[in-house]
Formats: sequence, C-alpha cells, structure tokens
Amino acid sequence: MCGFVGIFDTRGRRDIGRDTLHRMNEAQHHRGPDEGDLHLEPGVGLGHRRLSIIDVASGQQPLGNEDGSVIVVFNGEIYNFQSLIPELTALGHTFRTRSDTEVIVHAWEQWGEACVERFRGMFAFALYDRNQDVLFLGRDRLGVKPLFYSLLPDGQLIFGSELKALMAHGGLATDMDPLAVEEYFALGYVADPRTIYRGAFKLEPAHTLRIRRGETPPAPRRYWDVDFGRVDAIDEVEAQEELIRRLRESVSLRMISEVPLGAFLSGGVDSSAVVAMMAQGSDSPVNTCAIAFDDPAFDESKFAQQVADRYRTHHRVEMVASDDFDLIDTLAWLYDEPYADSSALPTYRVCQLARKHVTVALSGDGGDENFGGYRRYRLHLMEEKLRARLPLGLRRPLFRTLGQLYPKADWAPRVFRAKSTFESLARTSVEAYFHSVSILRDPMRQRLFSPRMKSALGGYNAVEVFHRHAARHTSDEPLSLVQYLDLNTYLVGDINTKVDRASMAHSLEVREPLMDHPLVEWLATLPASFKVRGQEGKYLFKKSLEPHLPHDIMYRPKMGFSVPLSRWFRGPLKQRVREAVLGSRLGDTGWFNRPYLEHLVDAHQSGLRDYSASLWTLLMFDAFLRNAEGAAFRDAA
Repeated sequence: MCGFVGIFDTRGRRDIGRDTLHRMNEAQHHRGPDEGDLHLEPGVGLGHRRLSIIDVASGQQPLGNEDGSVIVVFNGEIYNFQSLIPELTALGHTFRTRSDTEVIVHAWEQWGEACVERFRGMFAFALYDRNQDVLFLGRDRLGVKPLFYSLLPDGQLIFGSELKALMAHGGLATDMDPLAVEEYFALGYVADPRTIYRGAFKLEPAHTLRIRRGETPPAPRRYWDVDFGRVDAIDEVEAQEELIRRLRESVSLRMISEVPLGAFLSGGVDSSAVVAMMAQGSDSPVNTCAIAFDDPAFDESKFAQQVADRYRTHHRVEMVASDDFDLIDTLAWLYDEPYADSSALPTYRVCQLARKHVTVALSGDGGDENFGGYRRYRLHLMEEKLRARLPLGLRRPLFRTLGQLYPKADWAPRVFRAKSTFESLARTSVEAYFHSVSILRDPMRQRLFSPRMKSALGGYNAVEVFHRHAARHTSDEPLSLVQYLDLNTYLVGDINTKVDRASMAHSLEVREPLMDHPLVEWLATLPASFKVRGQEGKYLFKKSLEPHLPHDIMYRPKMGFSVPLSRWFRGPLKQRVREAVLGSRLGDTGWFNRPYLEHLVDAHQSGLRDYSASLWTLLMFDAFLRNAEGAAFRDAA
C-alpha cells in the first residue's frame, strides 16, 4: 500500500523537473513513510512512496524489468501474484523480487493492456514502456484504490494517488467545476470521473488509459463490468455452502503479509463474518479493534465483544467521545475535495487505533452493496411494486401533487412520513433511487443554489450520473438495478474514498474481502430472493453464517457507523455551523441563496426540522474552501 505520482510529456521528451516530481511525491508521504524514490528520463518522471507489506527487503519502487525498459509505480495489492509468478516464469520471464509489483511489469510484457484482466486485487498503477513509448494507467475493478490525472495545457500529463499530489505540481488550474458542486450537494461526494476542479479527473474503476507519446490521448477504456443479466438456478443450501467457500478463499488471500495483520470489528454482520473466517483459518489469535462511543445510541462495541470472545481474538477497544468533532479541518485536508460522509470521523479514529497494533487490517466494506443489506433496498422494492401498477404518465402528476401538498414531518413516526414516498412514486426507477439517496434532494438544491449558479449548471442535474451507469445495466430485476448503481457510485465515491484516505492518513493498509471480484461476479448471478426476502436483507449471507456467528449479531437492527450531528448542531457546534454556513466563504462564491441558508440553520437549531445532513454537507464544503484558500481560487460560475 503506497502512493505514487508521475509526469509524462505527451508531445515530446522535455526534461521533467526533479524538484517538481519530488514535491508531488512528498505531498503523499503519509501514504508510504517507509521509503521513497524517483525515476527520471527524458519526457518521463515517476515517483513512489512505499508502505512495506510484501517482499519488505526487495520490493522497492519505481521497479523495472530486466533491462529497465519497462518501469512501474503501484499502489495496492495483487492477491493472486503467487500464482502468476510461476505462470510468467514458465513463459520465459525472470523475476528478481518476490513482490506483486514485479508481476505487473512482466504481465504487461506478456499480455499488454489485457494484463489488468489477470489481476485479482485492489490496485492503481502507472507503467511506462520505453520500447513502445507508451504510458499505461490502470485501476482495479471496484475502485478500491484511487488514481487522479490531468492533461495540462502544455501537453504534460500529471497523475497521482491523491489530488493533493497534482496540486503540488503547480500547473493545475483551480477553476472549480459547477457540475461537481451539483454532484457534491446531491450525493455528498464528487462522482467519478469528475473532480472538484475542471481540469482534473479520476480514472474510473475498471478502466485503463493508454497514451502513446505524440498522439492525442484517447478516452479511458473499460475492461470489466459486473453482469446481473444472468441468474443461475442454484439450491439454497448449495448456495450457502458455496458462499462460505468463496468467503474463506477471499479472506485467506488477503491474509498474506510480512507485517502485523488484523481486522476491524464493528459488531455488524459484515466485519464479524470476516473475523470469523480469519479466526477459523489462522493458527494464532486474530488482532481485532473496535471503537466504542460514550453515547449508547451510537455504540456497538458490546456486539463486537461477543464476536471477539467467541473467537478469542486479541481485541482492542478505544472509547471515542460523542463530541469528537475536532477532525473537521483534518478531514478537509485529507479528502482534497468536498466530502460529506460524517462517518469519516469514526473511520479515522478506528484506523488510528488499528495502526497502533497492525500495518494491515481487513474490513467488511462492500457487504451491503453485494448482499443486499441496505434498508433503502427494501423500501425501493416496495415502491417498485406500486410503480408497476400505474403508468408513469398517470403516476407522475398524481404523486407529484401529493408530494407537494403533504407536509414534511421529520418529527412524526415513520409511517406518517409519506412526503418522500410520494415524491419517489412520481419518478422513474432510476430517478426514484437517486431521490432516495440524495442528501439535498432536487427541490432543496433548487432553493439552495443562486440564479448565477443555476446558469452555470446549464440544466445539469446529478441524476445524470445514475442514468449513465443505468444505461449499462443488463437486468430487469429492480434489486439488481440499485445494487449496480451503488457498486458504481456510492461504493466508489463514498465508502472506498473514505476508507482509503482515513487509512492512508495513518499509513495503514485496509483489505476488502467482500469486494473480491470473483465473489462479486458470482453474487450477481444469484436470485434477488437470496439477498432480500420480505423485510430481511442479506438473507443468504446471514443464513450461511448462522453456524459461525451469534444470532444477535446477524438479526439485530442495523445501527451504522454514525455520529450525533443533529445534537452537535444544536449544541457544541451551534455557533460554528452558523458561522460557516452564513459566513463569507460560502457567500463569496456567489453560488448560494442566502435566505435558504438562513432557513436551514434557523429551522434546525430551533428544533423545527432536522437538517443535520444538509448542514454537515455545507460545513464540509466551507472546510474544503478554507483548505483550498492557499491555491488560486477562480470562480467557475
């Protein structure tokens, strides 16, 4: 697990400034504190910061082939490298190390662009082939590891593991993209491939980019997609057995390490399942860690302790105060662009705890998306049954009117909160799911943005992110549609982003057995009833785990990894949120409607409405602007 940077002259072989490359590389020192090195030749510069995990003695980067004509920098892990080494050796390749990094070099020589299709793991890498005069960038299938790039006006392509590395170059314009701002206030993150800056992009998951010097850079190429279009006939008991077999294999692959290894243990079913498989496959006790909260409404540590006791793990727990909000500015620096998932706070803390004891930690991320665990999936399926009974032409005006007339009732029991349901029923399936996951929904963003901002958007709506992905979906099954959307949006832009930045801030590698792509592909072939059955999510997953985990762990209400925002904004952060939301930084952009900002603050702090998610989104946007003040700010609108 590391960080890398690079500069590639797409037009010629101009010298690359060593100082510039070094500055970019050091901007990511936290990603790899063990070692750092640079490779420079005419027209190419590659830099790397290393966190030593596999082949600690000889896996330094940048790393080349036998004659140095192919050079790679790499972030992540190729879990099947041990099986690829003998295959490549039999094909005539000579290995000088035992590292997964060298596998990338020889796989490129053997299979070219198709090499990524042979890799099983989480990865982002940049490879330069001098003989072909080609730069090749690749990112893993589910977007676990990040890769940013920008083609500058002078023809230099700059790239790195974090956006701050591109900013350190000095040549990236900081014009903010209004479309990215729209996406952020809808989703809480800027969706791939966009970044907050017009001229910088994320290489999307399951994509590669091949650039030959002297040619116009092409569009990135997709090399993989998850296919929900084929549903296999399989007996439920057989499926349970196969799931456990695949889960054991995925976990086992991710336990290969030359440094201390452990796991996060939240007390939820996903992390508990990973720990159970680790413990059953290990001769020594597993290291586990958990965060406890002093507010019982947010504390799951007693459930984590049940699993730790059952499998006799070396379990560490640290108490986090429910008013642990001092990380706001730290998070703004870590994420480089606006990011509004408040669970980034406890995620940062659990990574901080884990790093005291281990260098590698396994997580349960990806379980909800792949097994059907989110409550919103069940609600979406209920709404789909109603949508199927009425044509859109009749449904849209009827339920739109009801949604407009029905009051917003945050304070009422859930059964009486029908406004959002009416609004969803007036939409198509894709629009309805976007509506359900949006932080500030369409009517709120219409009131939030100023006329100037709306003009800059030119009619763009962040729902286009969902439409773009839905166009590739291959199934008519309602559940698979929302799973597919989450795998391409929320999992990548929110979950994986959160865990990557929080873990790398502490030089901790996090591995994700529930995002193993063969497992993901297999799960996509299972009937929807194996995932959501009635009001039970993760049906097959839980049934499969009944011999391995306590009943209370699997069948209790889901809590989530959340913080008490609503109370903070009426209590200890009351003045801070008022100053941020109504302050000069947001006002000076010219993008926001001040009377609506005042409404959000006043209505929340008076107790009339719960606008905590919206206010956190605005608070983190203000923190981003404050962090970005050192760069030249140009108004995009």
